Amino acid sequence: MDPSQRYFIQLAYKGTHYHGWQVQPNAVTIQQVLNQALSTVLREDIHVVGAGRTDAGVHASCYWAHFDYSGKLEEPGHIIFRLNRFLPDDIAIYGLYEVPPNAHARYDALSRTYQYQITTIKDPFKREYAYHLFWEVDMEGMNEAAKVLYRYQDFSSFSKSNTQNKTNLCEVYRAEWQRAGHMLIFTIQANRFLRNMVRAIVGTLLETGRGRLSPEGMQKIIESRNRSQAGYSVPANGLFLTHIQYPAHMNLKPYGRKTVH
Repeated sequence: MDPSQRYFIQLAYKGTHYHGWQVQPNAVTIQQVLNQALSTVLREDIHVVGAGRTDAGVHASCYWAHFDYSGKLEEPGHIIFRLNRFLPDDIAIYGLYEVPPNAHARYDALSRTYQYQITTIKDPFKREYAYHLFWEVDMEGMNEAAKVLYRYQDFSSFSKSNTQNKTNLCEVYRAEWQRAGHMLIFTIQANRFLRNMVRAIVGTLLETGRGRLSPEGMQKIIESRNRSQAGYSVPANGLFLTHIQYPAHMNLKPYGRKTVH
């Protein structure tokens, strides 16, 4: 029997009707549905390994996973077509790449980028994909507070409690707010993220935008390493995983949007 070949698969999904990425009992997840689709199309028991967890209700416009297959996929385009016919409308496959047997979707990732979307008006076309904010905020103040994130690595204050993380250390490369019409978009890039981290950071920065918290206050919250000191977690529906960076030598050519509007 030929040794198995490893493949990277790129997908996008709307997380509204799923209990996050990771397989779990008594709940429908993205990983579970993708396992079933690949196993059916390839006629082999397939188990995908994702680049990381996304929580219930969170979306991904660019997500990567890997799987092993006993043979060689001669026509990736045809496999992608069949998978998209089989999968529900809220999950789409965009790429399939043969990679070295030691390539890993999670451990080889150099960084992840998330965007959080906020609408400042009642917009029926954004209600599933953005948090409706009912008050004005100071975006300049929020950007000043976001810069504080660059100075720290321990983000325990923004992590969901009782997780099995070996470490709460993360390195933030980008954290900024931008305005696009009536939309406010927060973009954050880091080498890794803790559970609930982005949503807790956004909720805390919004407190800054309302004048309730200063950049110095943001600093004290991070240094406390206490989740109860930080702000509320914003709803999951406004959060998108938009990019995962891998080393250039892996030669992945992802389809996807750099921003979500």
